[in-house]
Amino acid sequence: MGIMDKHAAIERNATLLLAGSLVVVSIGGIVEIAPLFYLENTIEKVEGMRPYSPLELAGRNIYIREGCYVCHSQMIRPFRDEVERYGHYSLAAESMYDHPFQWGSKRTGPDLARVGDRYSNEWHVQHLIEPRSVVPESIMPSYAFLANYPLETDDISAHLVANQRVGVPYTDEMVENAEADMLAQADPDADWSGVEMRYPKAKLGDFDGDPRALTEMDALVAYLQMLGTLVDFSTYDEAAGQR
Repeated sequence: MGIMDKHAAIERNATLLLAGSLVVVSIGGIVEIAPLFYLENTIEKVEGMRPYSPLELAGRNIYIREGCYVCHSQMIRPFRDEVERYGHYSLAAESMYDHPFQWGSKRTGPDLARVGDRYSNEWHVQHLIEPRSVVPESIMPSYAFLANYPLETDDISAHLVANQRVGVPYTDEMVENAEADMLAQADPDADWSGVEMRYPKAKLGDFDGDPRALTEMDALVAYLQMLGTLVDFSTYDEAAGQR
């Protein structure tokens, strides 16, 4: 009896086929899963990545609260059409401090992984207030109310602590200065040295066009303006090419 005949005998026997399938799946599972118990981190670290500043984190919370992720993804796939439209493909490290991550699979609106610095603060504010005034074909709803809602600041330290507990490397100093850093980042007259030291490349100054008040609009625009700006991809590509 040839080997193909033996294979046919297994296929005709439901018990043998089930047992054989379980053996194959178990071996494959062990090979894939066992190494993960010996690795501290499966994500390659990339220079420039840091935890969100308190203001950016608050903006991200608003982004999730308002369901922005339902229409906008934050994951550029390594396909030519996506890279040419949106920019460098997304790296796993860019989402290493996201809980939960915002990759998404629905693009009613464009991907936002590289939206930071692409438009001015004024553009973002106008787009959020009346989307069709800057993108005539947009079906996005208005979020004008964000400019009228004061941003809550007294609980931001607790948000940092919650992220700290799931592995985000916020230091005790960051937690202690969370509220002060949040207020300073959006104040054009503030001393930004502490924010810049703790959160390199953080966008600074008034975001919503009204420096007299800190609003939810400030936080959301601050979050959008940092997306995709932390990693120097020219340096990353050079380092990757030398491996």
